[in-house]
Amino acid sequence: MNATKDTKGKVLEGTVVSTKMKNTVVVQVDSYAKHPKYGKFVKSRKKFKAHDAGNTKVLGEKVRIRETKPISKDKHFVVV
Repeated sequence: MNATKDTKGKVLEGTVVSTKMKNTVVVQVDSYAKHPKYGKFVKSRKKFKAHDAGNTKVLGEKVRIRETKPISKDKHFVVV
């Protein structure tokens, strides 16, 4: 597989939960994984700040975010 600049880093899917910041959205990513020891399936969720130039996304929209170099202190993703 060729690793180009567009495909480098993790790609996650989630829901926009906040659009209050300029050029930034908060995306909540839900995961569903099997516990390594007990075998029970466990739900977990995490919020990521992602760069959205021009604030084009709306609350509740499903988006895909890609990992990138740090844009600010805690913004390391960009909306694809």
